[in-house]
Amino acid sequence: MARTVNREQHQQRRTAITEAAATLFARQGFARTTTAQIAEAAGTSPGNMFHYFADKPAIFRAIFEQDIPTSRELFQKHAEPEDPAASLMDVVDALAAPARDGRAPGLLVELLRQAGNDPQLREIVGTNDAIVRGGIAELVRRAAAEGRADPDLDADRAAAWVSTVVDAAYLNAEQGTDPLPMLRLIIARFLALPDGIAIRHGQ
Repeated sequence: MARTVNREQHQQRRTAITEAAATLFARQGFARTTTAQIAEAAGTSPGNMFHYFADKPAIFRAIFEQDIPTSRELFQKHAEPEDPAASLMDVVDALAAPARDGRAPGLLVELLRQAGNDPQLREIVGTNDAIVRGGIAELVRRAAAEGRADPDLDADRAAAWVSTVVDAAYLNAEQGTDPLPMLRLIIARFLALPDGIAIRHGQ
């Protein structure tokens, strides 16, 4: 009889492995982290771990691959906003929230290191970037059309800069501090969003 797979259990185990790996990658880097260390931290054996991931690069990719459905869901939620300026701040909050995780700076550094050597990883990052920048650009266009953002900004270029500033929050977040209030303020002023919107969304 063929072995049945409990999908929920399978996903839980994959998540446990990626979470353990993310902590190790952030703390000691991709190169210095072994699959044996990941398996031990995840509470499994190396042999069992390879039922879920082909190799260490696959585990690393999976950490970032999960951003793709999350980003799609985020922009679907804001596809028909009542207030596109408020939706922009909601999107910034959602995109930058993981920067509060102490692992974020280390993981982003490792991502930058590994992307040059891994075409599959670059494709994952590129796919997510396209979703994020396209979604932000659409909200900028809507906000500008309603007089709630700078109408002179090129929406696509503005979206690229917003995405870049959000990424910078991951690298520059100080331990024990919340980068979101300053990030909201910077982006609200850059896009010329209505006065006070960054503060209201920070409450």
